[in-house]
Amino acid sequence: MDFLMSGLAACGACLFTNPLEVVKTRMQLQGELQAPGTYQRHYRNVFHAFITIGRVDGLAALQKGLAPALLYQFLMNGIRLGTYGLAEAGGYLHTAEGTLSPPRSAAAGALAGVMGAYLGSPIYMVKTHLQAQAASEIAVGHQYKHQGMFQALSEIGQKHGLVGLWRGALGGLPRVIIGSSTQLCTFSSTKDLITQWEILPPQSWKVALAAAMVSGIAVVLAMTPFDVVSTRLYNQPTDSQGKHL
Repeated sequence: MDFLMSGLAACGACLFTNPLEVVKTRMQLQGELQAPGTYQRHYRNVFHAFITIGRVDGLAALQKGLAPALLYQFLMNGIRLGTYGLAEAGGYLHTAEGTLSPPRSAAAGALAGVMGAYLGSPIYMVKTHLQAQAASEIAVGHQYKHQGMFQALSEIGQKHGLVGLWRGALGGLPRVIIGSSTQLCTFSSTKDLITQWEILPPQSWKVALAAAMVSGIAVVLAMTPFDVVSTRLYNQPTDSQGKHL
């Protein structure tokens, strides 16, 4: 049940955050392997990117890649949060005194994240391809011509086999290790501190909300450099043998 509820919760959030993922993907691909000032900046900032994509590609383009994004969130976070929850419930993350152990929490978060991300890597790759696809006047990065998630998975599998489907998976693991360990560790630690300091009522939903906000900031700061690398690896073009060009 933990796995199912974790996956469904992540999917619910994805419906609202997917437009941000589209914008993030395109901004991360912009200027790839080009010196600053030598390329046209189609997206000057987050707000300009939203307006530009909506104006040129249409408002529906802000939800590009939604199907693989939902599936990836269900698989990845169902496994990640479910596994971490089982470890926490089993007492593996606490010391003999009953306090949360940050090293154990970080290690469990990293391991749980790796399992979920590696299994869902083909879905994440296709999501990146679809979100990068744009009209020629605002296109950045390599432009794949996928028609949808299943067509993309089928085409990549037929051309390059299982190796092609998991292309970029190892390069994406540092992103997940850093992000997952930071998120789960800071979330649990912040909840404990809020409860210990009696800042908010112990059973209040505000405790989880405050912990999630602190955790989210920490994740962005720690994970962004690895996220840029991962996005570019997944979106790189390949030759007939499936090797990066």
